[in-house]
Amino acid sequence: MTKTKTRYQCTACGALAPKWSGQCPDCGAWNAMETVVAPSAPPAGGGGRFAGYAGTAPQVRRLGEVSSTEQARTGTGISELDRVLGGGLVQGSVVLIGGDPGIGKSTLLLQTLATLPDLPSLYVTGEESPEQVSLRGRRLGLPCDDLRLLTETCVERITAHGAREQPQVMVVDSIQTIYSEQLQSAPGSVAQVRESAAVLVRYAKQTGTALFIVGHVTKEGQIAGPRVLEHMVDTVLYFEGDPGGRYRVLRAVKNRFGAVNELGVFAMLDTGLKPVTNPSAIFLSRHEAPVSGSVIMVTREGTRPLMVEVQALVAESHAPQPRRITVGLEQNRLTMLLAVLHRHGGLALYDQDVFVNVVGGVRVTETAADLPMLLAALSSFRDRPLPHELVSFGEVGLAGEIRPVPNGEERLREAVKHGFTRAIVPAGNAPRKPIDGMEVMAARRLSDVLEWI
Repeated sequence: MTKTKTRYQCTACGALAPKWSGQCPDCGAWNAMETVVAPSAPPAGGGGRFAGYAGTAPQVRRLGEVSSTEQARTGTGISELDRVLGGGLVQGSVVLIGGDPGIGKSTLLLQTLATLPDLPSLYVTGEESPEQVSLRGRRLGLPCDDLRLLTETCVERITAHGAREQPQVMVVDSIQTIYSEQLQSAPGSVAQVRESAAVLVRYAKQTGTALFIVGHVTKEGQIAGPRVLEHMVDTVLYFEGDPGGRYRVLRAVKNRFGAVNELGVFAMLDTGLKPVTNPSAIFLSRHEAPVSGSVIMVTREGTRPLMVEVQALVAESHAPQPRRITVGLEQNRLTMLLAVLHRHGGLALYDQDVFVNVVGGVRVTETAADLPMLLAALSSFRDRPLPHELVSFGEVGLAGEIRPVPNGEERLREAVKHGFTRAIVPAGNAPRKPIDGMEVMAARRLSDVLEWI
């Protein structure tokens, strides 16, 4: 008999080591090494191909000889999902969807398969029974009587059923419950997740099946398992939002067939997830009268400008170390901006607690939120409301300069559509031609902004 070889693999980065150690030698994570058993070699002549697929040996080709025609896409029937995917499903693509428990991953995928009646599809569930899936479909009122369902956790049997059924779209829910017979470790371990995902990706590429894989999320908000899982797939989508709230945000963090950081907004109703075509309307809580500490900013998520409200609360601190807390924004950047405000604006907040929040649970990652954060904090500190019809965006540098951000004119036109008439923007984003109904104040330095307001 062939002697099995035991190795140790890091759960954080997937690195292999011949012996166990308390700290991963590659990424430095502590207590992350788990035992894995090397899989046996595949039988000779197998080639890793599935029934019904005639594989060919790869050949060296010149790049100019490769066809550059755009791959055809198939619409899912859900507009916001098509937007995040880059326009629809691509044949042979692998999409990994992660999110907190109960956020709506299974609901969205069941709706997607129910709206694809013309394409043969297969729903593989390893967590729920067929009765549970049927009850969800009836509760949502979906036409899924003809949907093919498979309850299986062995990846070899899943690919065998797929080769027999030949679906064009397949869902695997979830990858943490799938295991391979070639390994001895338990389902959900690093080795099982990695090997099962590799088999599924190879099956999708060789058969041209559009594959959705559901992944669990850890306490840190990352998809459980080795990071190599995200590198193996074509698209990685994350569900964001409060599971108890009404709205969900689907964000693309990796997409080989579309724009990265594209955003899709859904509303959770009794009938499932409904796309929100105008998300700016739900993230803007227009007050009846101007209030201090509130400013509207125009952010950009993927290919769409989005208007959100940034709120700040500045209160006197009674602790030795004043607090700097942000929700939806980067906390370290707020600390840096307050230092810039002290150095170049002459306003010291070192004895004040500063709380900053983005209304609606949106997470803003771009630097265009720098100027709105400072304006909201200054408004709350002075207890003086900003104009009700004012919007702002721009990056603030350490030297006190206001730097431009991409697509400034497009952001201004989005603000005009929602009735805003004044804007404070970087000088580099000032429109070349006046925009009807919009008064633009172009700022070069932070001192210019302080003089205007």
